[in-house]
Amino acid sequence: MNLEKYEVGFNIPATIGMELKDIQTPSLIINFKVFQNNIIKMKNFILENNVKLRPHAKMHKSIDVANYQINYGGAHGICCQKVSEAEIFVRGGIKDILITNQVTDLYKINRLTKMASKELKLGCCVDDAENIINIQRTAEKNNAQIDIYIEYNCGANRCGISSFDQINELLNLLKRMKNLNFVGFQAYNGSIQHIEDFDLRKKQVKKTSKKIKHLKTTFKQYSPIITGVGTGCFDLEVSEDVYDEIQVGSYAFMDAHYSSLKHNYETNNTNNFDNSLFVLSGVMSNTLGNHAIVDAGLKSMSVDSGLPLIVNDGLEYIKCSDEHGVLSDPTNSLKINDKVFLIPGHCDPTCNLHDWYVVIDDKKVVDLWPVSARGFSF
Repeated sequence: MNLEKYEVGFNIPATIGMELKDIQTPSLIINFKVFQNNIIKMKNFILENNVKLRPHAKMHKSIDVANYQINYGGAHGICCQKVSEAEIFVRGGIKDILITNQVTDLYKINRLTKMASKELKLGCCVDDAENIINIQRTAEKNNAQIDIYIEYNCGANRCGISSFDQINELLNLLKRMKNLNFVGFQAYNGSIQHIEDFDLRKKQVKKTSKKIKHLKTTFKQYSPIITGVGTGCFDLEVSEDVYDEIQVGSYAFMDAHYSSLKHNYETNNTNNFDNSLFVLSGVMSNTLGNHAIVDAGLKSMSVDSGLPLIVNDGLEYIKCSDEHGVLSDPTNSLKINDKVFLIPGHCDPTCNLHDWYVVIDDKKVVDLWPVSARGFSF
């Protein structure tokens, strides 16, 4: 990428070759070696378990990350959550995209169908008959073919339908839609991804999988693809042998919350991913005894899943405001301008707060990747 028009400290946090101590803070950091290892671990998992990988790009919003997952990580395409987000990746050269969401607004449907082409495999989710008719009308007008996934409410109680009678009605409707191709079911239970106790999480996975098995058996004449699964319990979900494709996203970066989930590593260590994403913060004040103030607060990371963890031993991030973070530093070890690596509680919304990933290896900047789809939420 041509970085000549960028100025460090103004519109970019670093340059290639820069040492860690000179990176402008707060900034989003990728430890490249750890990132690579996470990507390879997931690639090995899908090969061993004979499932397809369609990682969720809403997590990183980066064309560079998506291309790395496709070129080196076994992914055959990506998931997006919004039409404008998908457009960024299409313009970045990605050829296989599933919007794991309902696209109901007529203007958005028009943009969706205009995006489709012979070179692009494009799909979205539905749970409503009128929505299907609207997509068909617009797809026909724009001479587009759209893959359709009926969203099955398997426990998240968000979008989707659970009635098999309703599903059958939508399937019968789709048979008459010349520009829409029924591919399968979106079956993602986000509510079980974050259960901390391993045994309880396993129990809920089995409960969800039982519903999906019934779904798959009931509509087996359609040979539906079942797509879903998240980083929190993907290994358990895949072991139930109901999914054809997994949509894990956070595995590439990990965050404090997903890292805290308990796993039974004695029987399965495939979910042992490491933190490759950090918010690099600088100490700006230490006038308070046993405390230090850093320059990363609410505008630099999301705290919906808890405050960030700190890589440095003996330090704790205890409070934040818009532009400041308060660290407990019992031994007064931190000095002005010291750098602190923070592990954000939730990677997805944290990434959406930054324009750049600073990719480091051996404490030097080796690349800069734009957060390409930052703010594209239409």
